[in-house]
Amino acid sequence: MKRRARQKVKTEYLFSLMINKKTTIFFAVLIFIAGMLFLMGFSTAMDATNAEAFCVSCHEMKSTVYEEYKESVHNRNISGVPATCADCHVPKALAPKLIRKIRAANDVYHWLLGSIDTKEKFESKRLELAKVVWRDMKNTDSRECRSCHRFEKMDFDEQDRSARKKHLRAQQSGKTCIDCHKGIAHELPDMDEDDQYAQSEY
Repeated sequence: MKRRARQKVKTEYLFSLMINKKTTIFFAVLIFIAGMLFLMGFSTAMDATNAEAFCVSCHEMKSTVYEEYKESVHNRNISGVPATCADCHVPKALAPKLIRKIRAANDVYHWLLGSIDTKEKFESKRLELAKVVWRDMKNTDSRECRSCHRFEKMDFDEQDRSARKKHLRAQQSGKTCIDCHKGIAHELPDMDEDDQYAQSEY
């Protein structure tokens, strides 16, 4: 009788272990699938907000800086290889990219406020907005520019004398792209002498 009872307890114990193991596997698979779906959704959202169509979906961008960009060498050039908004303004690495996306919430906030919803408002803030971008590029050693342009990959012999001289001097003095190439894709803001002198600080 006791032997039968012990056998029953043992069977019930093994059955409970089997049930627990199946439950654990089930939840592990469920969590894995949920994680994969989250990552896929997150990646899709990140890609969507990097698209040029998204960047110019508000008229503030479409009617001002986008029109300037379309006429720039970053959009139309002899090689036919354009640089999109995200190429210049969104980091490639995940952590800096997330920081940039979080900071973009401020852009959405000002869009809701209508801070730059007319050409006049935009122009009145153009210098302020430009300085933010220049400062970021300066602080990151023009990281996004260097995705395509690097001193060590330049064939200085193929550059004209002026460009070669300036690039060699910039490389030797530790300058970064944005020190010299402000207004390369967008119009420069109106600046007084103090602002022009201070450009190198941003």
